[in-house]
Amino acid sequence: MNINENEAHTEKSSLNRRQFAGSAAALAMTVGVTGGTRAAAAENKNVQRGKHEMPSPHKERKPVVGMLVHPGVTLLDLLGPQTVLAPSCDVHLVWKNTDLLETDSGIVMKASCTFTDCPKNLDVLFVPGGSFEVMEDPEVLRFLADRGSRAKWVTSVCGGSIVLGAAGLMQGYKATSHWAVRDLLTNFGATPVEERVVIDRNRVSGGGVTAGIDFGLVLLAKLLGEDVAKMTQLALEYDPAPPFDAGTPKNAGPAVVKKFQEWFGGAGNMLAPMCTAAGKKMGDYTPIAK
Repeated sequence: MNINENEAHTEKSSLNRRQFAGSAAALAMTVGVTGGTRAAAAENKNVQRGKHEMPSPHKERKPVVGMLVHPGVTLLDLLGPQTVLAPSCDVHLVWKNTDLLETDSGIVMKASCTFTDCPKNLDVLFVPGGSFEVMEDPEVLRFLADRGSRAKWVTSVCGGSIVLGAAGLMQGYKATSHWAVRDLLTNFGATPVEERVVIDRNRVSGGGVTAGIDFGLVLLAKLLGEDVAKMTQLALEYDPAPPFDAGTPKNAGPAVVKKFQEWFGGAGNMLAPMCTAAGKKMGDYTPIAK
């Protein structure tokens, strides 16, 4: 993609996944969704909850998972892995505060805990994609660098790997991201890999958006074994059969890719220089030694 500095400057304030993932926000009904652990929800009398709760498919200790949320987060990046992990893990949705925030599709949600309240030692740190302005936010990057320095698994879906890169957590690792931005991982010393899910030591990254379910199942198998992952896949009836074979640039063909790039427009033009700048600063957020 060609970088147009003037165009990028005017579009910076609107750089988020509304442009990247589509215009669903214009059609979406805004509803309230509260994330986090059942215990946190139970303490909030304003949360309307269903009577049925899916039981845990195992009797082991529940791994503790911290999932970053932020204004403009891509909902499916978050929701796919969260749906896979929630029955088996102690999941915390984490942000600076617990105010309502709007996702890229217009759905409103809130974190279940703040950066300060988030458990210090996580089994899993997870970052979804969405508004890339978070990789310019020192408070966010310091939080990620801190928790990531101790987490057993440092993980992402879609553009989340770029945010982890900005926090200095992907240097020297193989990783993936959405195909349209995957090569930008080189700004952070990472090696881009064209795969749906990439595992490199304790880093697990998923590709774009819908790869989140695949990512979640792969991670769950690492945490609790293949039987738990397979039962979860069966519970979700995850047996994808897409109506079109257009989920990758190779399969979609040049004509569709060209139309996508025209649609993606200024967001792509802006992201490249943002990643270049963030790559130069990532040493400022060097993780605490384990």
